Amino acid sequence: MLLPFSASAGFGVDKPGGRPCLNLLTDDSCRIHATLREDGWPGCTVFECFGAGQQVSQVTYGGTSWREQDNLAEMAAVLSVMRQLHEMLVHLVEVARRSPDPAADVVRAEIEQLTGADPEALLLADVDALHERVGRLLSEASARVRRPWPAAQDRTRADLAGRRLAGDHRGWSFRGALLIAADLRGADLRDVDLLGADLRDADVRGCDLSSALFLTQPQVNGAIGDPATTLPEGLSRPARWDS
Repeated sequence: MLLPFSASAGFGVDKPGGRPCLNLLTDDSCRIHATLREDGWPGCTVFECFGAGQQVSQVTYGGTSWREQDNLAEMAAVLSVMRQLHEMLVHLVEVARRSPDPAADVVRAEIEQLTGADPEALLLADVDALHERVGRLLSEASARVRRPWPAAQDRTRADLAGRRLAGDHRGWSFRGALLIAADLRGADLRDVDLLGADLRDADVRGCDLSSALFLTQPQVNGAIGDPATTLPEGLSRPARWDS
């Protein structure tokens, strides 16, 4: 309802923000949820709000439905901020698990407190400054985790679309890399940094991603895997990978 989307991004049709999706039913469920890819809506399968939608609807607005909200523009703006905060928290939780850092814990606590604020405070928050601080902390954590692989290559923001990238890539940085339709079949991707990498249609069949850094569910959902693909704990294997 709140967010805009476009057919070119895999959402079937163009929709402006503030207009209900044509597949939205009166009970707020999706008419084609079980057949999104088959019906031409793959964009929905790779979108993730990281729990921001639930936080906004149940906490920020105290359970008030968008159907009852008289300022949808504000609600949409708040959702945009909350989604960024929740995504940062996901990565900071991973830092705490993989390479604990007191400085990261401090920022995480600040963000957690902010997620409970009212709409005005959320809209006034300097999210860009938070992104900068969190980005620096994630870079430092990544360097610590990947230190055992001194020969690892840095392919940060590299255009690797459609490339064949087999072999041992342990500890490599693919931060922000364009990996659309890249062929990574059988590659060893342990301890790789995949923060912000575009994995749409990347072929990761048989890959070991068990300790990949900053890999998210939307990235997994957009990739092509199989039963031999191993994922980090906490990420779900798309059903189509087992078909």
